[in-house]
Amino acid sequence: MKNRIFAIAVLFVGVFALLAFTVPQEKKKGGPWEIPAEYKSMENPYKGDASLDKYGKQLYSKHCRSCHGNEGKGDGPKARNLDTDPGDFSDAAWQESVSEGELYFMSIIGRDDMPNYESKIVDDEERWAVINYVRSLKQ
Repeated sequence: MKNRIFAIAVLFVGVFALLAFTVPQEKKKGGPWEIPAEYKSMENPYKGDASLDKYGKQLYSKHCRSCHGNEGKGDGPKARNLDTDPGDFSDAAWQESVSEGELYFMSIIGRDDMPNYESKIVDDEERWAVINYVRSLKQ
């Protein structure tokens, strides 16, 4: 009898642990970004520069893909460990609601779960290459 109770208890704990780690938890949406005016009016000097496409994709793969996923849908392998939803770059409505400078601020300066990349992507052309690639993910 003791063995049966113990086995049921172990089974219950095992099932609970399995569900806790495999059932996706609903991510909370981050609050509105507080973006300084200097970024809101910022223009992308490399907008439409096709020579940066391959480089932007490489940088995205290195720095962004782990959370944002291959297609920018916020489904990268590290996304489930974040407190907030990383968002969906492929969403056309989101793409249209964010200016170039706002995307720069979000991508390079960051906040909360989104790290600061100023010391990791130091060249301005590289930063804009990533932003151009993020723009290319729009569906």
